[in-house]
Amino acid sequence: MGSALTKSSAVSPARSAAYEILRRVEDTSAFASVLLVHRAKELNPNDRALTHELVLGVLRWQLWLTRLIEHYSNRNVSTLDPSIRTILSLGLYQLRFLTRVPPSAAVNESVKLVRQARLRSAEGFVNAVLRRATREPDYDPVTEARDENERLAVKTSHPAWLIQRWTNAFGAAEAESFALANNRQAPVAFRITSLLGQPADEVLNRLRSAGANLQPSLIAKDGWRVEGSPEEVRELVREGRIYLQDEASQLVAEILGARPEDTILDLCAAPGGKATLIAEQLVEGRIIAGDLHEHRARIIEQTSRQQRLDRLSCVVLDASQPLPFPDQSFDRVLLDAPCSGTGTLRRNPEIKWRISPGDVRDLATRQRLLLEQGARAVKVGGRLVYSTCSVEPDENEDVIADFLRRESEFKLAEIPGSASLKTPSGAIRTWPQHQGSDGFFIVALSRQRPHR
Repeated sequence: MGSALTKSSAVSPARSAAYEILRRVEDTSAFASVLLVHRAKELNPNDRALTHELVLGVLRWQLWLTRLIEHYSNRNVSTLDPSIRTILSLGLYQLRFLTRVPPSAAVNESVKLVRQARLRSAEGFVNAVLRRATREPDYDPVTEARDENERLAVKTSHPAWLIQRWTNAFGAAEAESFALANNRQAPVAFRITSLLGQPADEVLNRLRSAGANLQPSLIAKDGWRVEGSPEEVRELVREGRIYLQDEASQLVAEILGARPEDTILDLCAAPGGKATLIAEQLVEGRIIAGDLHEHRARIIEQTSRQQRLDRLSCVVLDASQPLPFPDQSFDRVLLDAPCSGTGTLRRNPEIKWRISPGDVRDLATRQRLLLEQGARAVKVGGRLVYSTCSVEPDENEDVIADFLRRESEFKLAEIPGSASLKTPSGAIRTWPQHQGSDGFFIVALSRQRPHR
């Protein structure tokens, strides 16, 4: 069966776009956030909002929706065509979560989607499954869970192995709270750039005049949250006047503690949010932003040019290998390490269906290599900041504990700030269920003496 929609599709633009994006996410391992941005210009604001809701909603609640499909169809989902599974998930998500969509519209649009996707033989099946769902609106697959871990996995729609891992690390209550938070929409956070010395009030007043509701961040010094006025927000981003960046990501750059004259190395810098924020703080100093991939380095350069930052330069490098710089040549080194991304599941829900325990182990091995190379570049008296957007202890506390056992010339550095963010070991952790930010781990290390 094919999955491409015909040009004569009568399905609503939002549902058509949502279907196509979800198929690409599954077929090509693309990221929904990237595909949503690419489709945005083709849709009016209302269709854009519905597409966003449908795509992220289906990805967030995939396990729960799968159990619904199996109940209402009396079929194992593994026996269904992937395109039919996607259409049923879209229909059931609308029936269960979107109260403003009439049930008849959810069913009829799904059947039309089957037809327009050239899957006519499945029209009757999809219609029957969704009609049954309208007759049994209270069925909850959680009631059929065999044990507590499966119950929580289905309730929060997360893989059971992740729920077990988080329960072991943080306790059952925190694991459940975190998993539920992952299924809520992340706030839109931004910072005002230093473009041409623009006054912050000018940007804020422009947003307020457009009807936006603004709240200062509670964890990032110059961060803001915004609700409403998405078109004005997009325009300010295009002009380079604001930069969309999670509050915890901004906090990483703050903890680095860049001084105006510092020479700084950002080892895994793309897409450039932290590097450009650090560059704004420099007067005589310089920041070198590195990345493994040339196309990602170009993104940093484009962002830097847009914000008219002249103290940032880019280099393509593999930071797990010896660096092309003399040892101990940087005042500050930032390693925001490649990671599993489990702290960003609100924005990237497909991650939880893709990663495995083996991936976490492999990433931790690479993080150790990156940290070793980054440490060599730090001057005596300098600072090394390690961060991830993962909540996994394997990628965070365990990496740092291993590093400190091997690198005796480094010690943990004190991080100023709210005690509520600090772990017993002196690191910083942020959580979506507590701070409303992405889940980040941040630790600062200082070099006490030269490498022996």
